[in-house]
Amino acid sequence: MAASSSSSCSLLCFLSLLSLLTLISSTTIPISHFHKYPLPLPYQNLNYLASSSLTRAHHLKNPQTTKTTTTPIFSHSYGAYSISLSFGTPSQTLPFLLDTGSDFTWFPCTHHYRCDNCSFSSSTKNPHQSPILPFIPKLSSSSKILGCLNPKCSWIHRSNTQCSDCKQSSNNCTQICPPYLILYGSGSTGGITLSETLNLPNNTVHDFLVGCSVFSSFQPAGIVGFGRGLLSLPSQLGLSKFSFCFLSHHLDETTANSSLVLDNSSKKSQGLSLSYTDFVKNPKLADKPAFSVYYYVALRHISVGGQRVKVPYRYLSPQLDGSGGTIVDSGTTFTFMSREVFELVAAEFRRQVKKQVRAVGVEAMTGLRPCFNVSKEMKTVSFPELRFHFKGGAEMALPLENIFAMAWEDEKRSGGVVCLTVVTDGVAGERDLVGGPSIILGNFQMQNFHVEFDLRNDRFGFRRQQSCN
Repeated sequence: MAASSSSSCSLLCFLSLLSLLTLISSTTIPISHFHKYPLPLPYQNLNYLASSSLTRAHHLKNPQTTKTTTTPIFSHSYGAYSISLSFGTPSQTLPFLLDTGSDFTWFPCTHHYRCDNCSFSSSTKNPHQSPILPFIPKLSSSSKILGCLNPKCSWIHRSNTQCSDCKQSSNNCTQICPPYLILYGSGSTGGITLSETLNLPNNTVHDFLVGCSVFSSFQPAGIVGFGRGLLSLPSQLGLSKFSFCFLSHHLDETTANSSLVLDNSSKKSQGLSLSYTDFVKNPKLADKPAFSVYYYVALRHISVGGQRVKVPYRYLSPQLDGSGGTIVDSGTTFTFMSREVFELVAAEFRRQVKKQVRAVGVEAMTGLRPCFNVSKEMKTVSFPELRFHFKGGAEMALPLENIFAMAWEDEKRSGGVVCLTVVTDGVAGERDLVGGPSIILGNFQMQNFHVEFDLRNDRFGFRRQQSCN
């Protein structure tokens, strides 16, 4: 997590850099892992993913409110998924991390773009640094800076923008929409807002609101927000639904890809036989507007190996004070559960896997628990299934590869160990996370699931796939 001083430095860089300064039926876009240099040992990889998932949970549960926009975005490198989008005239194509937990889209922008600590490998002192190619507004004839009186300016600032140099009746106001500064768990980004052309494979969308970030920290690429706000790509495109299937993380760093489908038709899904559950809303939105962006689903109970885990209902459904509930978030890698929920689930796993030896040392190294020894000498290994039961009868049964990850203690990959890929607060001295969703369903658990966000009918659909590619 970035220190407060990093944010201050970024703001200074932002201010100095500023001085230098369009309906579709169905669109299919390739979706793939965000390629970064892998960490040298699996347990270090897992430690990074566990830490980043927990940091992401900190922000989603307690989004910061500033004088500018506050978008709940967390930077993911390894463990994230990206798509390519083309903006401008002529088109400039850039990679974006796909994020259902936020509603703002921004890209690295201008020749003066600065990004601090934006390489995934920087924490491991790997000399490799992936280049970040920014969008250049001067090369696009359709690029326009958003004006202060433009109604869309209030979308990003979530309030009536103060345009001190303009009158509401003015037709020639030149004041621009105030710059945005987005703060989140481990970094930040800031810039000015553009009205630009989005070029999709079979459609051109004019006057798309997008952020032109002139500085970032801990951000490996731009973000495309798929959340439930006015700023989001689904809202700006008027989509009735969107769907995707996340490739298995076993295919990390390969050229394999699956598809993101954008759909604004009124037709029902054909031949997919999806299981559906309704989206629900968090009742506490007045002072926590970020919660309105999240996709809350009605989780009724959780079972491990067919045994129901007795999780109090206040954790499964949003409460009047805004706490509790379950959201689906593509930007989180490992599923997060609040400590009260996690301890019940973890205890049931330990009870049913009691024949396996706990690998406490690996737990300390990865930040995951429980971990179990599965060395080659063992003839049989058996683990229970994790299942989420939703309102309406839909059940998401997770295969073992979506529940456990393999870790080794050395480069020879000896002493095989598997760890539960669920994180919680209160681990390794972390402070408790208060308020916000109690369960955040991450992308590791959605591997090889076709998922559909049916916006027209306000429901979430899913079906397990043999493979996404």
